[in-house]
Amino acid sequence: MSTDRRDLIVTLMIAMRESSSQGVLFSHAVAARAGIGSSDLECLDIILLCGRTTPGDLAKATGLTTGAMTGVLDRLEKAGFVQRKRDAADRRKVWITALPAAEQEIGPMFRALAEGIDAVLADYDTATLSTMLDFHRRAHEVLVRETEKLTSAAPRQPTSPAVRG
Repeated sequence: MSTDRRDLIVTLMIAMRESSSQGVLFSHAVAARAGIGSSDLECLDIILLCGRTTPGDLAKATGLTTGAMTGVLDRLEKAGFVQRKRDAADRRKVWITALPAAEQEIGPMFRALAEGIDAVLADYDTATLSTMLDFHRRAHEVLVRETEKLTSAAPRQPTSPAVRG
């Protein structure tokens, strides 16, 4: 691989990290404005993207325990953003769906961002947009796979502080 190509890849990876970090900070700001935690907002976004999901599937998608997921859903339900509904055919199954308030209250906070990104994307031709979409889908698969590896591994044990004499 040529040095120019390698430099471009390294620069792109740095730009992706910067964008990812800023996305996390933006998400934190939206969550704070909405009066919920940032993990709660991410779970709500997954629910919105899925249309509906089960608590177990949501826990699996996020790497949260089922107990932690119960707390997230309790908070989102209390905020008026989601509802739990028992499955008509299998009363043991619960479906989680977003309520209109989720889009009404949180959607406007993303509107200016979406408009800004839309303006940036307008500068690219269809072939470039298709390449970008392919990249993001494939990168997402890598992120999911690596997240699963991290969440399935035992956590690092904290080290004890050094004793000073």
